[in-house]
Amino acid sequence: MTGTFLPQYMVFLDNKVRHGRAGYEVVMPLRMAGSDQFVLVNRGWTPAPARRERLPEVRTPAGSVSLEGVVRAHFPRLLEVRPQEGERVRQTLDIESYRAETGLALVPYYIEQHSQTPDGLVREWQRPDAGVEKHDAYALQWYSLAALAVVLGLVFSFRRVGAP
Repeated sequence: MTGTFLPQYMVFLDNKVRHGRAGYEVVMPLRMAGSDQFVLVNRGWTPAPARRERLPEVRTPAGSVSLEGVVRAHFPRLLEVRPQEGERVRQTLDIESYRAETGLALVPYYIEQHSQTPDGLVREWQRPDAGVEKHDAYALQWYSLAALAVVLGLVFSFRRVGAP
């Protein structure tokens, strides 16, 4: 995708931890080239400063940029606290609400940026299938329990009954 970032609408998604360090994911609208539409881009993670009342400095490329990424339908909604209008630090971002708040013609999805730009942001995105191994462990547990029930059923069904 090619377009121009609008840093004045930058939003910081709070409580994003990487390698044991608290920080923010930086989200910014991108005006798509040759269009009056905008798309939100999750540009990556930056560590939080020592004092939380200060926001981190984020380098934004000037002019037209080309980036690659993955289209996502909506931001994760682990905790949704309604932000004050114009608040830059948020827990999550609802695209429809942000469209109404800013007046930008946002498309109904966002881009998770994967291409590298010289901005110092970390782009280590969690895979959507992360944690599937847990389901394999549950399946092994239940099949083992079923096998044990069959073995115990056979053992107890052939048990000798003592003479009267």
